[in-house]
Amino acid sequence: MLSCLPAKFKIVRDSNRCIKCKVCVQQCAYEVHNYDAEEDEIFSEEKSCVSCHRCVNMCPTQALTVVVYQLDYVPNANWKKLDIMRLTEQAESGGVLLTGMGNDLAYPIIWDNIVLNASQVTNPSIDPLREPMELRTYFGRKTNTVEIEMGENGIPQLKTKLGLIKLEVPIIFSAMSFGSISYNVHRALAQSAKDLGILYNTGEGGLHKDFYQYGSNTIVQCASGRFGIDEYYLQQGVAIEIKIGQGAKPGIGGHLPGEKVDERISMTRMIPTGTDAISPAPHHDIYSIEDLRQLIFSIKEVTYYKMPVGVKIAAVHNVAAISSGIARAGADFITIDGFRGGTGAAPTMIRDNVGIPIEFAIASVDDRLRQEGIRNEITLVASGGFRNSADIVKAIALGADVIAIGTPALIACGCHVCQNCYSGKCNWGIATQDPQLTKRVNPDIATRRLKNLIRAWSLEIKEFLGAMGVNAIESLRGNREHLRGIGLSRNYLDILGIKEVGR
Repeated sequence: MLSCLPAKFKIVRDSNRCIKCKVCVQQCAYEVHNYDAEEDEIFSEEKSCVSCHRCVNMCPTQALTVVVYQLDYVPNANWKKLDIMRLTEQAESGGVLLTGMGNDLAYPIIWDNIVLNASQVTNPSIDPLREPMELRTYFGRKTNTVEIEMGENGIPQLKTKLGLIKLEVPIIFSAMSFGSISYNVHRALAQSAKDLGILYNTGEGGLHKDFYQYGSNTIVQCASGRFGIDEYYLQQGVAIEIKIGQGAKPGIGGHLPGEKVDERISMTRMIPTGTDAISPAPHHDIYSIEDLRQLIFSIKEVTYYKMPVGVKIAAVHNVAAISSGIARAGADFITIDGFRGGTGAAPTMIRDNVGIPIEFAIASVDDRLRQEGIRNEITLVASGGFRNSADIVKAIALGADVIAIGTPALIACGCHVCQNCYSGKCNWGIATQDPQLTKRVNPDIATRRLKNLIRAWSLEIKEFLGAMGVNAIESLRGNREHLRGIGLSRNYLDILGIKEVGR
């Protein structure tokens, strides 16, 4: 059937530069480029292009350019080009539109309307090159009181067992399952987390046995599908996260297509090869806070109370009340994922229209837990849409303890955010299980790039702290006096709990 959908991107080939080496043909998993031996020409099927830039980057003569296809529709304030194209696609397919990565609509990015304070004369700034600057933080449940006992030679010793995990920087890698991302990327995340002294999250796909060696830097996840979960799996990490929801698709389940379930993923997830891995929307043993409490303590029991157990939820309108219930149900940490959080696959309409920004969620949860006097007992992890070190500093000042990053980590590994992760044809070898494509990620190089990213951000965070006259990241947490809003409404400022510039 003839499609009424126009191409999204236009491929411009410079005939004076193109040497017909066929590198673009070999590199494109979407089969956009094809070589006609009879005509001795390379032609491109532009409708299949996702603008991943693989052909552009690999072309030895820089003969290729990919640009947005400028096809104008009749101007209509209600029926924009994107709406018409999506409707046309559904009329032709009869299915739910899928997409990868996070929400890309032009909602306000609140981080860009928040500025940081700087010290001047009365509270001098600190030079991080010459003065010690502490980025270390601790992950897990904190106690309100500690007991001290006298040790040998009359030296006081801490009797209370804290059970906290030390993080060298307040950044961890978000949950991305083996299945949604390739083996090589999963290995790079694990290795870089170990080298950096931080944590990475297995996601809901279980843990391949090759990665057990990284257990001291691993958060193992327990999702509704229970893929790969048994007693031994739960004991492999240093923390366990019960996944209730995620920012890209609050309130719905997950789906890994059977095409991605090869032998290694089959063994890891404990499902037959080639079968779809479907996570139901709810946990069928959780329908109340009391049920969640039962699961939390069941997991603690099976792991001998040796590691913190947390809960991951999506940022939604009643997130503060939900977080309060989770904290009182015995969770040691709460992960809140904002509506810009990435994903391997989500219904486009859900991703773009459900949930709230992480900025408001952090502020609301921090306020609620402080009002109830339990904020210092629990670690608050924020994720979903963090782009740089400035976002991280602002989030911590709003009330987060730790920031989890996913998309920035994938970009560091080579991702070009073409948003077709669900297809399994990732030309950069990241969101695919195709053995020919996964080889395109060298795990050692990806590890080095991830470590470079976190180290660069760490240096910038120290500069931010120094400028504010703060010498420890723990002193910044929840200190909203260091934040000012610019161009924000009074309602926004009140929810965020910050003042406007000039005040």
